[in-house]
Amino acid sequence: MIYLGILRSIHLKKLFLLKLQRVMVNYFSSDFKLGILGGGQLGKMLLYETRKYDIQAFVLDPSDEAPCKIASNYFQQGDLMDYQTVLDFGRKVDVLTFEIESVNVSALKQLESEGIKVYPSSKTLEKIQDKSIQKQFFTDNNIPTAAFSVFKSKSEFIEALNEAKLKLPLVWKSATGGYDGRGVMVLRSQKDLPEIPEGACIAEELIPFKNELAVIVARNPSGEMRTYPVVEMEFHPTSNQVEYVICPARIDDAVAIKARKLAETVSGAFQHTGLLAVEMFQTKDDELLVNEVAPRPHNSGHFTIEASYTNQFEQHLRAVLDLPLGNTESKVGAIMLNLAGEENFTGPAIYQNIDKILQMPGVTPHIYGKKITRPFRKMGHITIVNKDLKVAHEIAEKVKNTIKVISIR
Repeated sequence: MIYLGILRSIHLKKLFLLKLQRVMVNYFSSDFKLGILGGGQLGKMLLYETRKYDIQAFVLDPSDEAPCKIASNYFQQGDLMDYQTVLDFGRKVDVLTFEIESVNVSALKQLESEGIKVYPSSKTLEKIQDKSIQKQFFTDNNIPTAAFSVFKSKSEFIEALNEAKLKLPLVWKSATGGYDGRGVMVLRSQKDLPEIPEGACIAEELIPFKNELAVIVARNPSGEMRTYPVVEMEFHPTSNQVEYVICPARIDDAVAIKARKLAETVSGAFQHTGLLAVEMFQTKDDELLVNEVAPRPHNSGHFTIEASYTNQFEQHLRAVLDLPLGNTESKVGAIMLNLAGEENFTGPAIYQNIDKILQMPGVTPHIYGKKITRPFRKMGHITIVNKDLKVAHEIAEKVKNTIKVISIR
């Protein structure tokens, strides 16, 4: 009994010290510096929140025209995959986070060894960066996912097809580097094979699903965890990018509860800090299979800016700073529409008919600040909120058919 009392006393002392440490760190209007690897649209929207709380934000991005440049306290142009660049940048800040997975993990490990807090951690990112490792992690942790095979090269993959070890149709995925619909192809016949690029890849079973769902999980270093409502995603047939995100998802409550619990299970397996977006397939039998995860603010959570009590970017900031997590409930139904560059247009961006969509009720556009448009390049998003989700969807269709991102030919 005395031994148990001593253990309890030590545990309470540790909890007290953790709380004291949290109170003692003055993030606000101080010399505290938050570093962000990546200066794209996700970083830009995260800066809305650092500005709100007056937290200094340092940003590293390869492009001198990155959307984050105009709003950060300190901006540095540099290669996110270069070890020394990331290391030197990380040493300038107190806490380091990222808005893109393509960063140098070895540099993050070194920074952690020097006492700099990196959230999500290098261990988490290392499991997610390579989709073949990520998929094996699901299997090792009994997380339901589509059956898959891993190949070191395109030739090895083709050989497996020729030897009938694989059957078409299937889903081909690049092991690394894929994003925004790139690096993913549905192969239905031999005619599709020449389109596959070189490199390590995954072959996945083609799941006959009825919905693609996503749940965002927030978790801070103290272990507090919260999930956002389940969203439903609709994809563009050509670009394979998410076109609509619908919240709440149009699914049975039982499936929604199961999806949030599964997302919590995935979060627990990764032991991540920050946000984790968990993408899932809902099969025809209402089984849920995890497709992939992203350890950062995510496209499926953009609707939260207008529709939630705590938007995903503020939540990520709260999580990585070990502050209490905010309310994840929605205030109103919402649909997010991705705003992508029109086909056959490349050049300085023109947002055609933006004045017309601003006249529609519940419509809020977010322009990312990319000066050059290209076919299917993400240029912004538009959120439509309404108490009636059907009305929101009708307005979203009008918005989609009205605004166009073009350029002068």
